[in-house]
Amino acid sequence: MSRKSKERFAVESLKAADLSLWMAKEVTHEPPAPEFLVIADNSSVLDRFNAEKNWIELYLTRMVPMGRPRQITQLIPFVSGIHSAWAYKQLEASVDGIVDFKLDDSTDPAQNLIRIRNLRNVGFDGKWHELNIAENFEVILRE
Repeated sequence: MSRKSKERFAVESLKAADLSLWMAKEVTHEPPAPEFLVIADNSSVLDRFNAEKNWIELYLTRMVPMGRPRQITQLIPFVSGIHSAWAYKQLEASVDGIVDFKLDDSTDPAQNLIRIRNLRNVGFDGKWHELNIAENFEVILRE
């Protein structure tokens, strides 16, 4: 048996039309939510419930534009290799930065890696860096 989430920003549907209506209502919500961080775990799941063009337009017309004026930092992940080249180009052109994660299993033990691929108006190091998990589960960035 499932329960409805008690989180303020929980959504009940992953259909682009429903999400668009929810976001339109949230943008006009008073008082506005304070500055906050959104971390999604897999936004590629929208492709399962929507035509690609529909969920891309949702991101371009609702998600990205509502972030700036409401001071929302959004980390929105997409799985590489499952969407069309057009989809990735549309998403990449609309955001301020792109961070890549990958698992390099050619080494023993395998390495979790991170890099900044693109970051608007800011200098950055585009090299791959190793991520490790400490005993206290803190993530450590290795140079």
